[in-house]
Amino acid sequence: MFRLSNLIKSTLENQKSRSLDGSIIIWNMTNRCNLLCHHCYSKASANEKETLALKDILDTIPKLKTAGVNFVIFSGGEPLLRKDIFEIAQAMKDNKIMTYLSTNGTYITEKNAQKIIDTFNYIGISIDGIGEVHDYFRGQKGSYDRSINAIKIIQNMGGNAGIRFTITKETESSFYDIFKLSEELNVNKIYISHLVYSGRGEENLKIDISKEKRKEYVDFMIKKAFYYYENKKDIDIVTGNMEMDAIMLLKEFEEKYPDFVEPLKQRLKSWGGNSAGKRLGNMDWNGFVKPDPFFPKIIGNYLEKDFDKVWLDKSNELLVKLREFPRKLKGKCEDCKYLDICNGGSRSRAYAISGDLWEEDPSCYLTLEEIKG
Repeated sequence: MFRLSNLIKSTLENQKSRSLDGSIIIWNMTNRCNLLCHHCYSKASANEKETLALKDILDTIPKLKTAGVNFVIFSGGEPLLRKDIFEIAQAMKDNKIMTYLSTNGTYITEKNAQKIIDTFNYIGISIDGIGEVHDYFRGQKGSYDRSINAIKIIQNMGGNAGIRFTITKETESSFYDIFKLSEELNVNKIYISHLVYSGRGEENLKIDISKEKRKEYVDFMIKKAFYYYENKKDIDIVTGNMEMDAIMLLKEFEEKYPDFVEPLKQRLKSWGGNSAGKRLGNMDWNGFVKPDPFFPKIIGNYLEKDFDKVWLDKSNELLVKLREFPRKLKGKCEDCKYLDICNGGSRSRAYAISGDLWEEDPSCYLTLEEIKG
């Protein structure tokens, strides 16, 4: 996760930047979902059965804290399909763990919205295109209107829900309009996710955009983030699954604010780029633990072995290699002068294309000339 807007503001104003204190876990507590999204890494559907017992979840929560986890993103499937979701979230709060809700929004109503606002520290609602683009990508007609209505319900009750958008060939026609929509709705955060090849995202590899288009969109996001900052517009832009975006920001600073390049560079090195298996992890509805939601390999099972024992296992060779900084990687990453900023990007994408976890991220849009030392 790359907090683009926050880094611009904190660097130019010499403030402490938001940093992740401890690890963040994306917990897929269910694989049930009412939608059939084309990019879904868990291949969730309405036909899935609930497999994860409440007791197992409650027993695991204290182990998260022991392992240094301070943030949990409730994900799925659709997490609001769990009838015990508020009990689970309260148990997280009791253990001083912040809770984020990642939802398609279709189950947010005037009856439960206030409880959602009071329970979760952040609410992210997926909007993957305008109107029919969203409906097609998410596999259900009318889902766009229901998701937009969810944002409005949350806002009318005093909360604020951010928009989550994934860039693919099927959604890119709405890319620029997503920012217009965010401004019209006055949301406080836009999270733009780059596609990772996993689940249905792997099956639909053909829907990924070109490197040239990706670079164009990242350039737009950076310029838009500067525009929001300079015009005091309270909208955060955050990008996900493409740590090379940080290098693009650094290059923009070299042009726009050369006196702040070194301070920014130090912040970016402290941020550390891709943190799968270190400050980011994933737990699923079958108990499996992975370094990130898209990762092709499992490091343990929290239903068979306490989560803290899995996450803090110093004998796990995969975790040891993932936690090296910077990682020892192949391809163009090997001699990249920015490796200590992006940390090589997605290992999941590297594996999906090459079969080698330690190859270069195939989605890196930077040229050899741009990254040579």
